[in-house]
Amino acid sequence: MRRRAFSGLLSNEYGLMRAMSHPVEFFVGLRYLRAKRKTRFVSFITFISLAGVALGVAALIVILSVMNGFEGELRQRLLSMTAHGVVSGADGRVADWRELRQRVAGHPGVAAAAPFVQVEGMIRTDRELRAVMIHGIDPQLESQIAGDTVHFLEGRLEALAPGSKAIFLGRILALSLGARIGDGVTLLIPRASEDGTLEPLLERFVVRGVFEAGVQDHDAILALTNLEDASRLLSADGAVSGVRFVAQDVMAAPRISGEIRALAPADLQVSDWTIENASYFRAIKLEKMMMSLILSLIIGVAAFNIVASLVMVVTDKTNDIAILRTLGMSPRNVVRIFFIQGAAIGWLGVFVGVLLGVLLAVNVPAIAPVLERLLGFQIMPGDVYYVTRIPSVLEARDVAIIALAAFLLTSVATLYPARRAALVNPAAALRY
Repeated sequence: MRRRAFSGLLSNEYGLMRAMSHPVEFFVGLRYLRAKRKTRFVSFITFISLAGVALGVAALIVILSVMNGFEGELRQRLLSMTAHGVVSGADGRVADWRELRQRVAGHPGVAAAAPFVQVEGMIRTDRELRAVMIHGIDPQLESQIAGDTVHFLEGRLEALAPGSKAIFLGRILALSLGARIGDGVTLLIPRASEDGTLEPLLERFVVRGVFEAGVQDHDAILALTNLEDASRLLSADGAVSGVRFVAQDVMAAPRISGEIRALAPADLQVSDWTIENASYFRAIKLEKMMMSLILSLIIGVAAFNIVASLVMVVTDKTNDIAILRTLGMSPRNVVRIFFIQGAAIGWLGVFVGVLLGVLLAVNVPAIAPVLERLLGFQIMPGDVYYVTRIPSVLEARDVAIIALAAFLLTSVATLYPARRAALVNPAAALRY
């Protein structure tokens, strides 16, 4: 009689919990998160699991945001001297470049276009001899292309007047040559003669300015001179190497290049920045992928901790599971109980990690100087890296992918313990 009364009381209580605003599985699952005195170790493992998920998610968000920032900085600096796209002649020369420039500049999505002449050679002072890549430009049109991305340390672009034989040197190139404003330099240009052989051409120029593009490959080899002076070095009779353009949206440059390529004559070649600098961005993409895989191991370890803590909870709650099964709870409902418990741990960790990661990613430029002062060293020394501050660009797409992946991983981690709980034999558990 007492056993029947006890069973009836438990049945009534079970029915009452069913009638509550929350399902009984939800109620019991969250109840098991509260540790008793004898299960403090299980609670500690649960806390470590939650902290591990949060740390892994936050680290992934911060690292990917910093990598996005570096990619943006690199793209901006690379495009400072190469523009978004180039239309050039198949033989390296475009005679009627004015008409070509007007057609390119009038294309929808193109912000500006300018001609250029590219000359490879050597540059010499009284002390040094260096390789140089000379870009002949039209100062007025080039200012629309470069904008504020090129920093002129000395001199003004207007000094590159036609026939002046003025030259601007990259900062590193000027330092390696020991050249200063007003110094003379000699250009050694290989030029094809009438019989097809190459003969060196020596031409004297005067340094009128120093610029900094921000990328070592540019600052160490580039020099600027007037378009007409560069064309005369090649005996091109006013022809140019091609026309460069910048797009209103840098990411639309490949599409615009494709449209121009479809309309351009066969003797013209069209390229864009994604092709010209593919190796740089391929390296950054590879670094982002490897960083993501490495930091994902943190979330993986946390997921294994969730499995371990839930297995211990299942072992500790075997009698409770048996009683619930005796009262009529199905194995599916038992699975839900422990799935809710594990999901609450994982999802709360993901939520905390997203908040922490977004907060850190947004404030990385402000946090880095504080760490430099506390630790006593510079994280990004200017003589090693092309940027001296840590950039950060937070993208909602990255945050969403990281959060979703962590949600799925922590949810999958609960399936084994939950299934193990559902397989508990009520009769065997209550017998002992």
